[in-house]
Amino acid sequence: MEKFFHSVYLDDSLCRGCTNCIKRCPTHAIRVIDGKARITSEFCIDCGECVRTCGYHAKKLHRDTLDILKDYEYTVALPAPSLYLQFNNLDDVNIVLTGLLELGFDDVYEVAAAAELVSAATRTYVAEHKEAWPLISTACPCVMRLIRVRFPGLVAHLLPLKPPVEVAAEIARRRAVERTGLAPDQIGVIFISPCPAKVTYARDPLGVEKSQLDGVLAIQDVYPLLLGAMKRVRDLPRALAGAGRVGVSWGISGGESLGMGSQRYLAADGIENVIRVLEGLEDDRFTGLEFIELDACSGGCVGGVLNVEDPFAARAKLRQLRLRLPAVPTSPPREAPADLSWDAPVRYEPVFRLGSSLSESITMARQVEELTQQFPGLDCGCCGAPSCQALAEDIVRGLASKNLCIYVLRDHIHALSDTCAQLAADAAAQEGDPSQERLRELAGRLEQLDQEITRMDVGHRPAVPPAGEPGSQKGERET
Repeated sequence: MEKFFHSVYLDDSLCRGCTNCIKRCPTHAIRVIDGKARITSEFCIDCGECVRTCGYHAKKLHRDTLDILKDYEYTVALPAPSLYLQFNNLDDVNIVLTGLLELGFDDVYEVAAAAELVSAATRTYVAEHKEAWPLISTACPCVMRLIRVRFPGLVAHLLPLKPPVEVAAEIARRRAVERTGLAPDQIGVIFISPCPAKVTYARDPLGVEKSQLDGVLAIQDVYPLLLGAMKRVRDLPRALAGAGRVGVSWGISGGESLGMGSQRYLAADGIENVIRVLEGLEDDRFTGLEFIELDACSGGCVGGVLNVEDPFAARAKLRQLRLRLPAVPTSPPREAPADLSWDAPVRYEPVFRLGSSLSESITMARQVEELTQQFPGLDCGCCGAPSCQALAEDIVRGLASKNLCIYVLRDHIHALSDTCAQLAADAAAQEGDPSQERLRELAGRLEQLDQEITRMDVGHRPAVPPAGEPGSQKGERET
């Protein structure tokens, strides 16, 4: 499955095998093997939960740096709507946009402006395709990847429109070509992102053959530099902003639905809630809905792991900023693409399928069920898998053994101890048997090991201390 590109990766030198990440991964893509976390590429959807959870900073993110500006003759910055919500007392977004020019960009184009276009196209598409209701937003690439690998029955409900970031990139490149006369490949279109899923999208997009994005910067990397650049701005030579309230509101959960103009929608954020909604859709538990907006990050894009501001504080800032924004875009882009539809289909990827055929998958599923019943059901994570069922699936796939479960191992050692004790007793009845002493010694050692394992309170193991606390590494190794 090397076809999957991922922005999230593991730094082995920092990982201590604490198992915190395996409990938070929504697709069970992480295992702890030989004391180190391992990410299964085909299961990962780049949600960034492991990055958020890891106290040792062992989960890293690929992204570009400002040095990418040197690779192009002309560069355009695409700020995400959530970028505005990182700053205190912001009353004019033109200050942020002008600050980006101070950082070295030649031009800026708001993703929020493209979001206005996508909102209008969404209203039209939803109204004309009632047979596909409820249509699911495709603005969050993390949700799209989740549906593609786990919910095949919902692929047909994906809204087949390009996300705002892609539309913004197309407009920005076309406008730059017209202004400068440069070739398209001499122009760098750089997105300033709140989340790792957008980094992945730029390299491995869904719904388009090739993304118009040339690079992706993290908001947390740009923020300190941009803050200084904004302080140097003394006047605003020209108004760069054009988006209205709807476009900027895309930065929070429910913002996209705001532009729908309909009350028959559902908005959910946070990956656990997203999965719950998708499972409900599969079971037909939601009726009468036209549109569903799903954001993998809590609070929407403001909850992305590459932001700097608390998502709840960012939502409060949006309420204040909206009072200063126009209700409608002040300068609708004349360069808007005529068609915002996908140019490549999104297909189901059966990465979680157990077998290579339906009959084999059914047989293996039964084996998983039988194995799961043999485990204690505590989902303690001590085996390196996030749950007893996940361990059973790994065993059926040939990637693990039952003895990884410490409870199964304890019972196994207890049985060995009883067997050796019985052998020692039988040998004692036969005088002169040279194996008698050795059997007694082995039985004693097994009994001691059995008692030690029994005393381990695995199901209630204390949390691993954060990195840097005395004894954290030693305690983890001993456990």
